[in-house]
Amino acid sequence: MSDHPQDGVPPVDADATKPQPESQRPSRTIGPYRLLQLVGEGGMGEVWLAEQTHPVRRQVALKVIKAGMDTAQVVTRFEAERQALALMDHPAIATVYDGGSTPEGRPYFAMEYVKGEPITTYCDRQRLTTQARLELFMQVCEGVQHAHQKGIIHRDLKPSNVLVTIQDDHPVPKIIDFGVAKATAQHLTERTLYTELGVMIGTPEYMSPEQAEMGGLNIDTRTDVYALGVILYELLTGVLPFERKELREAGFAEIQRTIREKEPPKPSTRITQLGPASTEAATNRHTEPRRLASDLRGDLDWVTMKALEKDRTRRYQTANALAADVNRHLNHEPVLAGPPSSVYRARKFVRRHRFGVAAAATLVLLLVVFGVTMAVQAQRIAAERDRANREAARANQEAESARQVSDFLVGLFKVSDPSEARGNSITAREVLDAGAATIGRDLKDQPLVQARLMSTMGRVYGSLGLYDEALALQESALAIRRQRLGAQHLDVATSLSGVATILWHRGEYEKAKLLYEQGLALREQLLGKDAPAVADALHDFGTLLYSQGEYDSAQQRLERALVIRERFAAESGDVASTLNNLGAIAYKKGDYAGARRLWARTLSIRDKTLSPDHPLIAQTLNNLAVVHTFTNDPAGARPLLERAVRIQEKVLGPKHADLASGLMNLGDVVRAAGDDGAARSHYARAVAIFEETSPGNPELGRFLDRLAWATLQQGDVAAARGLFDRSLALREKALGPKHHDVAESLAGLAECARRQGRPVEAATLFERSLALCRQSDGGYFPQATDTLARYVVLLRETGQKVRAAEIEVLAAAVRKPPSQP
Repeated sequence: MSDHPQDGVPPVDADATKPQPESQRPSRTIGPYRLLQLVGEGGMGEVWLAEQTHPVRRQVALKVIKAGMDTAQVVTRFEAERQALALMDHPAIATVYDGGSTPEGRPYFAMEYVKGEPITTYCDRQRLTTQARLELFMQVCEGVQHAHQKGIIHRDLKPSNVLVTIQDDHPVPKIIDFGVAKATAQHLTERTLYTELGVMIGTPEYMSPEQAEMGGLNIDTRTDVYALGVILYELLTGVLPFERKELREAGFAEIQRTIREKEPPKPSTRITQLGPASTEAATNRHTEPRRLASDLRGDLDWVTMKALEKDRTRRYQTANALAADVNRHLNHEPVLAGPPSSVYRARKFVRRHRFGVAAAATLVLLLVVFGVTMAVQAQRIAAERDRANREAARANQEAESARQVSDFLVGLFKVSDPSEARGNSITAREVLDAGAATIGRDLKDQPLVQARLMSTMGRVYGSLGLYDEALALQESALAIRRQRLGAQHLDVATSLSGVATILWHRGEYEKAKLLYEQGLALREQLLGKDAPAVADALHDFGTLLYSQGEYDSAQQRLERALVIRERFAAESGDVASTLNNLGAIAYKKGDYAGARRLWARTLSIRDKTLSPDHPLIAQTLNNLAVVHTFTNDPAGARPLLERAVRIQEKVLGPKHADLASGLMNLGDVVRAAGDDGAARSHYARAVAIFEETSPGNPELGRFLDRLAWATLQQGDVAAARGLFDRSLALREKALGPKHHDVAESLAGLAECARRQGRPVEAATLFERSLALCRQSDGGYFPQATDTLARYVVLLRETGQKVRAAEIEVLAAAVRKPPSQP
């Protein structure tokens, strides 16, 4: 340590000094030790890697007082460290072997040579998970507790004094450098050891408030507990409670004030404040920022902040107590640092016994929140309802309780998600309606909790195809969050996407597009361009663009989303969703081999991660079946589609939009096999579902067209024309009169006019349809194949052989269009 403080900071005993001249260092051999290499220097001594030659041969760390530093006080402190280490015998504390004096009379001692690296460096280099870090940290606590039991306080615990070495293929922490240790139960040397007032002993970033006070307050073992809390904070978040640069550049008085008075942010909050740096912190812990913040929220926030209490009477009283609470968290038991709420304890019980209570969990949660009238359990329902109300009231008084109520209710409402309910959609609807009424009535005094639950329930309503109810909830959540949090907040971005998704399903594409753009820009601004939440926004936006036929723009955004998602988990459900949509784009662009490859990978991931009757399995089966249909293999497509429809009907219920899509594709297969009657039945059922769930969605036009063609094939031209007229009106209103989907409706009307003997009207409609499918080079998009063929028939019927030949040449260069995946 330099003799002069820098930037107003008094000397800190544990900091390093400049190397001493060779002439002032000890001889190359000290007693039975041969010095090999200088490996470190501290405020009062040098540490050498040495080889012991007898009575055993081994490498040791030899610590010697530096030349010129052997004052009475320094020698006393050095002897104190030697005696302190000699008293201890624990795997997490470096072992002392021997002691003596150099020929120059300077004290030394030989101790275990720890070939390791600071605990934080080791954890980051190995990318240890949060759980693995906590298990390593508990070993450190055990070593500190052992020192305390021997009457020794370290007073300078920090990552560089906690080295991790590998023994028997397992990481083992070793606590070193007791150079500023204080004995609490005995005198360590015969000389007087004292600390001068005004000299800061320890390292500021890890120093307890009572150490920083330097006012004569007796230091006890709880000062080491505080330092352990700082190390835990750094292991969990990758940063210190107070920025090192900011702390070191402050004046002496400001350093003291910060340590004594300023409260650091909770670990979970700190992660959300790191911005782009949160991605690196999460990657070093094998997770992503949003998941890391969620993992730290609750138990680990409470445990860490209790260890960092300014008032040491409120701190953990021992290192063992701190380790025990960490262990409770790992075992899913209630931690002592947490608020003793009944809901919190109930969640821990369920976490520990999840398999034993799985069958009863849904029933219990419904009793708590909705008060379902069940005569045999009336008393239990009332008690649980009252308990939930008490928790909601408590949440209004403190933010942490509000989060607990929110998490509890979010878990409850997931029973209504079709992926979880497995066919109980009617019950789910009843649960949702009751829950929506409860939120609007009972949570008015907790607007942010209310908004979160509205957003969650809005998503579940949407998954059931109940778009009006979903939109009302999502818009309410957005309004509350904007009012309470301001425009620049991640929760606002989440609500923007939530509203956009519902508008998209309702067919309000332009409104949805605008909100998706706003949500994406806000997430990129707050999180950087490579965060998982940004990938979510890119995926949703790309999917909307796909549905509008903007395939290149959609592909660009989806490929960006895939790169981000694969970086965090190569075979997750999110990766499968993005692969699925990229497959649909490849299919639409005529890359059928690419589509098959992307969908096969999608199915592989979903088979590994989802149950066999999950609706996303049905979606993927449906897509692969469409490939079979287009490649003239209806026999291979039919069993895939029949299985997909069975899953959709069982899980989603008889009135879901996804079931409508499955029925339509099944109709295509049976129609290709020549069974127009069966096809018409499937198409009619699909149209009925879509008319009820989303009557303004232009996708309904596609369903109407399919039903119209099957109807036309059975000879009912008037009925077919009525269906084509409805399809045209719907598409022109939602998409505009020049959208390429409008061409399909016009082609159908043209064929009806031809069959009704109105050739002039038919020709006009065919030309209008083909104009919307024409490319810049004069050719046609694949969607025009059937239209061109029918137009040739009309031209030949009316004697226009030259024009018919021209159209046939163009048609030969156009591939047949794909069906809808």
